[in-house]
Amino acid sequence: MIILAGTPIGNLGDASSRLIDTLRRADLIACEDTRTTAKLMGLLGVDERPRLIALHDHNEDAIAAEIVDLARDQDVVLVTDAGMPGISDPGYPVVARAREVGVEVTAVPGPSAVITALAISGLPTARFAFDGFVPRKAGERARLLERLAREERTTVLFESPHRLEDTLRQMADAWPASREIAVCRELTKLHEEVRRGSAAELAEWAATGVRGEIVIVVGPAEAEVVDEAAALERVLARVEAGERMKEAASAIAKETGLSSRELYDAALRVKRQGA
Repeated sequence: MIILAGTPIGNLGDASSRLIDTLRRADLIACEDTRTTAKLMGLLGVDERPRLIALHDHNEDAIAAEIVDLARDQDVVLVTDAGMPGISDPGYPVVARAREVGVEVTAVPGPSAVITALAISGLPTARFAFDGFVPRKAGERARLLERLAREERTTVLFESPHRLEDTLRQMADAWPASREIAVCRELTKLHEEVRRGSAAELAEWAATGVRGEIVIVVGPAEAEVVDEAAALERVLARVEAGERMKEAASAIAKETGLSSRELYDAALRVKRQGA
């Protein structure tokens, strides 16, 4: 089988006894960086030296099938440099391939920067989304911020410390000042820090210089108050412009979250009354 094993994201003490036992028993480990994994095993007191295979962003698509084939006859432990494999780290292509061919996949749960940041952010945790790293390209970043402007769930993002200030300033320009944000730095490490506030406030803090691994937690957007009368007027305006009433009602329903059927019925009543 494939065994996804979570490794510490900073504090070595977070390594579970099950993780240590799994590494100790392993004959084959697919890892993001063989040197990092060998060092981790040494620090954890694992003297056994299994075969290590490099599995990283640049080769995981190419060797996923090979790793899964190996897992037909032996257990293959899959680890990354830190955190849970497959969560913004190598692992997904291997799991996907294993699912396709019927090779079993299990996990040794471990630390995750996503869940850790979410839990200590002080922002709502009942519903959340993880969007990985903030895009580097300006157009992709702008589209992300536009989409998140209406996101009703808390969102977790990764960002480079060198781009943090610029990202926060763009968030400040794109969103209301009331949008709550937490920046979590160096989670579980000696200099762990959590800063909370508006995007503009946090950008001022980031301008002084920030180091370490960064997780941004963005609070939910405020629920939009929908004016039903105004929505109905928009439906009628589209109908007057030549659009079919059903299509007009459906389009406005998608934009406002209102019921397409109720908008259609209301518009139909107005039309009949004016006839």
